[in-house]
Amino acid sequence: MTGGQTIVNILLDIVTNRAIQAAALAWAIAQTIKVFLTLAISKRFDHTRVFGSGGMPSSHSAMACAMVTTVGFREGFSSTIFGLAFCFAGVVMYDAAGVRRSTGRNAAVINHLIEGLAGNGFAFDEERLKELVGHTPIQVLAGALLGILVGALIA
Repeated sequence: MTGGQTIVNILLDIVTNRAIQAAALAWAIAQTIKVFLTLAISKRFDHTRVFGSGGMPSSHSAMACAMVTTVGFREGFSSTIFGLAFCFAGVVMYDAAGVRRSTGRNAAVINHLIEGLAGNGFAFDEERLKELVGHTPIQVLAGALLGILVGALIA
């Protein structure tokens, strides 16, 4: 801590930071949409969708794009910090649609193999691998658009 800043002042700075507020709000809206979409499609409440990853829209993309948009409006779209936030958002979205989506597909195949082997006398104590971890490009785009909208409104 520098120059007389207290923990309370630091925490106050964090909770009043517009980029953090926009990111948190975009994440919360995206997660809420996931809960209601799951409810509408499967006709049941799935509590895992409240904090779960994967699905429509991408809350990671919404969060990152809300942050980058807010930073752009507040600090300038030519600022170094906007460039940093922009690259961060790009990595988050690439990861969501690429690496994490592949991880989910691999988990589905492994779960299927384990189910087949379990039927042939093999015993597995492991729980199923989580299959819904990544996003389709449309889910990432929807999250990004949500985040940009929230960021523009909060900035």
